[in-house]
Amino acid sequence: MSDSTYEPPKVWKWDKESGGKFANINRPEAGPTHEKELPLGEHPLQLYSLATPNGVKVTIMLEELLEAGYKNAEYDAFPIDISEGDQFSSGFVEINPNSKIPALLDRSTQPAIRVFESGSILLYLAEKFNAFLPTEPARRTETLNWLFWQMGAAPFLGGGFGHFYAYAPEKYEYPINRYTMEVKRQFDVLDRQLAAHRFIAGDTYTIADMAIWPWYGAVVNNEAYDAAEFLQVHDYKHVVRWVNDIGQRPAVKRGRLVNRVWGDEDEQVPERHSASDFVGKKC
Repeated sequence: MSDSTYEPPKVWKWDKESGGKFANINRPEAGPTHEKELPLGEHPLQLYSLATPNGVKVTIMLEELLEAGYKNAEYDAFPIDISEGDQFSSGFVEINPNSKIPALLDRSTQPAIRVFESGSILLYLAEKFNAFLPTEPARRTETLNWLFWQMGAAPFLGGGFGHFYAYAPEKYEYPINRYTMEVKRQFDVLDRQLAAHRFIAGDTYTIADMAIWPWYGAVVNNEAYDAAEFLQVHDYKHVVRWVNDIGQRPAVKRGRLVNRVWGDEDEQVPERHSASDFVGKKC
C-alpha cells in the first residue's frame, strides 16, 4: 500500500521547509556557520555535549571513572545547544568536523587530542584509564562487538523509528512498520543476550553497557518517543531487568543529568565542573 504520491525529481534540491521538527538544525553541507570559541574549564578533559543518548554515554563513562577512583578523569562539561546551532560554531567544528555531539578535548597531552563520535570517546577513555574494557582478547573483542553493534543499530532506532514515529510532520505506514520491525528485532537480540549474561558483553560492566543503555533504556523507561506501549518493550524481561539495574548505579544517575537543559530543575546539570554541581539534584 502506498502512503504517498511523491515522485523524486531527477536532481534533488534542499527544501528546508519540508524537514519537519528538526529542519532548522539540519543542512546538506558541513563546516561552520559562524565564528565562536568554545569555553574552557580548568580540567584536562573538556566535554562539549548535550544529554541526548549519545551524550549521556560519555558522561556516564566519566562519572563511572570518577566513582571508581580515577581522579584524573575530572572533567568540565559544557552544553551544546543543537536547537540554536551551537554545533556549527567554528570552535565546535574544529573539534568535530561532523558537527554532532558529543566532542571531547583532552588537554593532558601535547598537542591536545580531539575525540569525536561517542563510541570513539568511550574507547579512548577506556584505553586511557585502562578501565571498563577487558584486556583478555576474547572478552575485549566481545565488548567491542557490542559497542559497534550499538553504533550500527541505534540509527535505526533514532533516525529511523524515532523520526518517523514521533517527529516526522506526517505519519506514514510503511516507514513506521519497517523501523518498528527492526527495533523490535534489536530488542530481541538484546533480550536473548541478557538472558544468559548479567551485562551486555558478559558478567562484567563495560563500555558496551554504557553505549547501549542510554538508547534502549530511554525507550524502556518511556523517556524517548513515548513508544514503550507501542513497542511492548516490557515483553523483553531481561532487557527490563538490565535497564533497571544499570539505572540504579550512582554514576549513571549523575551522568544522565550532565548537560541536561530540560525537565525539572533538580534533574538538570547544564554545566559540570566538579562533584559539587550535583548537590541538591535528583541523583
